Amino acid sequence: QIREGNLLGLGDALEFNYTNTDGSDTFDVSYTLPINPRNGTLRFAYGTTSSEVIEPPFDRIDIDSESRFYEITLRQPVFQTPTEEVAIGITGSRQESETSILNRPFPLSVGADNEGRTRINAIRLFQEWTKRSEQQVLAARSQLSIGISSGDTTINRGEPDSNFFAWRGQGQWVRLLAPNTILLIRGDVQLADRGLVPLEQIGIGGLESVRGYRQDLILSDNGAFISAELRLPIIQNADSGTLVQLTPFLDFGTGWNESDDDAIDDNTIASIGLGLRWQQGDLLEANLGWGLQLVDVETRDRTLQEDGFYFSVIFRPF
Repeated sequence: QIREGNLLGLGDALEFNYTNTDGSDTFDVSYTLPINPRNGTLRFAYGTTSSEVIEPPFDRIDIDSESRFYEITLRQPVFQTPTEEVAIGITGSRQESETSILNRPFPLSVGADNEGRTRINAIRLFQEWTKRSEQQVLAARSQLSIGISSGDTTINRGEPDSNFFAWRGQGQWVRLLAPNTILLIRGDVQLADRGLVPLEQIGIGGLESVRGYRQDLILSDNGAFISAELRLPIIQNADSGTLVQLTPFLDFGTGWNESDDDAIDDNTIASIGLGLRWQQGDLLEANLGWGLQLVDVETRDRTLQEDGFYFSVIFRPF
């Protein structure tokens, strides 16, 4: 991750994110521009993901997928104090995906057309609340996504398509227990009124949810996730800005689909683990850790992620 917080001297921000796992590459870019004195912003975002199946014997038939998203977001704080903020906003979203076998278009995901294509347009209405003090930060976010049938969007009979309603709620509590000793609790939940195409489903498993499992092990219409993490300092140097913390954690997640015909066999996962977090001022943040699976799932243990290891780096050069 690379971020410039004042690109043109207007308080505008440019951010790049790149994620690599065995079999997939994801690249996102966004630009945020202030639009009024009350901290309203306009944000443009684009992202693309390329992935392939690498597990045998399916790796022999060259299963590939490509996906993209385009977003424009208007966000406006409606209440602000030095310690609290309430904001509302709206996002216009476009998502596209294609799947193929042996370099030939083929419908592999639910809701895709005969050429393996999925097209989703949606309006997303969100509300955000943040409250800060010297000892803690509380944050919550609510988002309602409304699928829109227009143009070339995916329309099906009896299968997931661009017509849907889905609500997503996210929350986070950060508590300072002692200098550089932090308790972090976060949660995420999604509820849908019907079956969703994979582009709109919630993913559970991986670095940002249940560590110790592969990325998006569970992909479902509805889902919930909660995590508790403790950050304990073991190396501190105020002069250089160096901070190294041990991060024991406990993660839990579950997912379920709207249709009984699409029931998920292993729909609940949990892990306990230990990580190492290195922060170099505002310039660099690196995370390395290992999660022990508390719920066994079928896996071939072909990758470090499936063995429970995870690693991430955030770099802010400007």
